[in-house]
Amino acid sequence: GPSVPLMLGIDAKVRAGEGRKLVPVERHGIRAISMGMFVGEHTPVIWRGPMVTKLVTEFLRNVVWGELDVLVIDLPPGTGDIQLTLTQQVPITGGIIVTTPQEVALADVRRGVQMFRQVQAPVLGVIENMSFHICPGCGTRAELFAHGGGAEMARTFGVPLLGEIPLVRAIREAGDHGVPLVAADPAHPQSRAFREIAERVLVHLAEARRATRPPLPT
Repeated sequence: GPSVPLMLGIDAKVRAGEGRKLVPVERHGIRAISMGMFVGEHTPVIWRGPMVTKLVTEFLRNVVWGELDVLVIDLPPGTGDIQLTLTQQVPITGGIIVTTPQEVALADVRRGVQMFRQVQAPVLGVIENMSFHICPGCGTRAELFAHGGGAEMARTFGVPLLGEIPLVRAIREAGDHGVPLVAADPAHPQSRAFREIAERVLVHLAEARRATRPPLPT
């Protein structure tokens, strides 16, 4: 998405390398490319679906990614052209469903799970964002957007709940300053929670790879 440069503290433009392929910008050990690196900060990107789909395909096929542990593609919600094109053109190891707990969000996310299943792309699990809020003054927990919708959906579809991310000021401040919380404050409780989510994702990713690997010839 166009907010990736802000969240990672990237102010450099993408350059072309050998063969006029694009070279991703690296920050905090992450190689990233985003539409936000090609336009001004306040420039709107008003494109029809086919143009956005073409851009995503270009980012996949015309970028010098090099050796990666994992390639993460952050998709908008829904089941539109971008999702369909990716599942048709790229061998997807698995999808991660991110949702907020309230029913109005879950209704759309359920369609996303069904779409992945229809195109035979494994769903690695569900992450519930904005799961709850802890008042920094009194410590009271408030479930502003309800709670548990992600866990219930994970049970319904028989996939793991990878974790719950609360509404925390430190996460917002880190994103605004362009330094991920896990880099800015590794000891923060939410940084540890992010690492635990990442570890669960890697475990389920490895399982999905083994499940889709062709059998050895006998």
